[in-house]
Amino acid sequence: MARSTATTAAGGGRKSNRRTTFIWIAASALIIIALIWTEQVALLYVLATLSVTALLMIVAMADLGGTRQPLTEPAPNDDSAAAGDGSGASRVARETAKRR
Repeated sequence: MARSTATTAAGGGRKSNRRTTFIWIAASALIIIALIWTEQVALLYVLATLSVTALLMIVAMADLGGTRQPLTEPAPNDDSAAAGDGSGASRVARETAKRR
C-alpha cells in the first residue's frame, strides 16, 4: 500500500493507521463473538468463506516479488557448466585467467 508522504512525514500517520487497524480487529472480534454466542453458525460459515476469498484475492493481486530488475552484473566465474559438458573451462573462466 502506498502511503502519502505528507502523512508519514508528519509522524502521526503511522499511529493513526495502527489505531484504525486495531479498531477493525476489535470490531471483527466482537462480531464473531456475538455470532458464536447467538449460535449463528450458518452466518459464520458465509463470513469465513467470504473472508478467505477476499484474502486470496488480495494475495493474488499483490506484487509480492516486486518489479523484476534487469541483470546488470556480468556472469560469475563459474565452471559448473563446463564441468558438466566436459569442455574443461568455460569461456568466462578462461578470459579471467588470461587477465591475471
